Amino acid sequence: MATPPPPRPRRSGREIHTLDEFDASLARPGGLAGLRVQSVDLTGRTFALLASSTATAAFLGCPMEPEAAAKVRADGALVFPPVPDLPFDPYRNRLYTPDELYEGVTGTGGYETTPDARSYAWFGVTRADGDVFSSMLRSIHDDAVGDALDEHLAGHRVVGVMGGHAMGRGTEAYAGAARLGRTLARAGYTVATGGGPGAMEAANLGAYTAPFDDPALDDALALLAKAPSFTPSVTEWARAAFAVRALLPDGGDSVGVPTWFYGHEPPNAFAGHIAKYFTNALREDGLLARSTAGVVFLPGAAGTVQEIFDNATPNYYGSRGAPTPMVLVDRAHWTDRLPAWPLLETLASGRPMSARIALVDSVDEVPAALARPAAA
Repeated sequence: MATPPPPRPRRSGREIHTLDEFDASLARPGGLAGLRVQSVDLTGRTFALLASSTATAAFLGCPMEPEAAAKVRADGALVFPPVPDLPFDPYRNRLYTPDELYEGVTGTGGYETTPDARSYAWFGVTRADGDVFSSMLRSIHDDAVGDALDEHLAGHRVVGVMGGHAMGRGTEAYAGAARLGRTLARAGYTVATGGGPGAMEAANLGAYTAPFDDPALDDALALLAKAPSFTPSVTEWARAAFAVRALLPDGGDSVGVPTWFYGHEPPNAFAGHIAKYFTNALREDGLLARSTAGVVFLPGAAGTVQEIFDNATPNYYGSRGAPTPMVLVDRAHWTDRLPAWPLLETLASGRPMSARIALVDSVDEVPAALARPAAA
């Protein structure tokens, strides 16, 4: 059996993400030496930078006055300056929020004016021109997002919910996925999805409504059904979601992990924390790897089939440690329409993962399937 890789270290004590953390670090022995200051505006901390040792420090996307920047470079610090005219921060130290990605969508400009849409447009241009500087910025951004995602999920029991983007609002399938997300959140799991529309949005919506009485989900579903799909208008689709958020403020948290690689599929507004990547492979593998309490596969097409076997491979080889639960929902879909289940069952035969896979008929059976014990 392969040895699982060591976990990534989380916030070793050297990372500074806020001004409060920066100010507190000034009193430590050695000052700022050796620290990594990430996306903190230091234009108001010139005196502190001039007075402190910054040898071997790294400043990632931290605005500062020219005098301070010259001094820290002279100390031997590395300074990665902010990049002007980008619609995103490549050095960001936190996950996105729906309000951040959709800023302006409820105004007169619509979706095309939002940071999410502008980042997708930037990606389209730079992906085509082959500029190494742009590809470096995308890589830095995606690593920063992955780092923030690990920090956010540390200690959480994460269940991934996968499924097709075409599942429409107003359908029974969408309502079932939402009930599943609500049930998982109420059971103490952190729901994580691919962050897009369809089944992904439904599961995030269910987690969002988990703190409210049951009728709140019915109200949300009725309101969303007025804009059943993100086509032809992402603006109207997104505005319906923000109308639900206004009706039910301060909902429950969950995670969405979408990608600008499929930027024509907008992120949904019900995941409280959004890890949006440029590189889809990092997004796919990262979402599955972080679903430590199992993955639920709702009916989907090629993308969901790919995710089933992306998840099955480390369970088969034990490359991430003990197998984690895999629950496929809708027997007819996964045995007749897209017969992934017979192959998965054959792969699992005689291996520890065999006790961790399940095929169920409805979302109501998922919690029990996730809780099935591993083989002795």
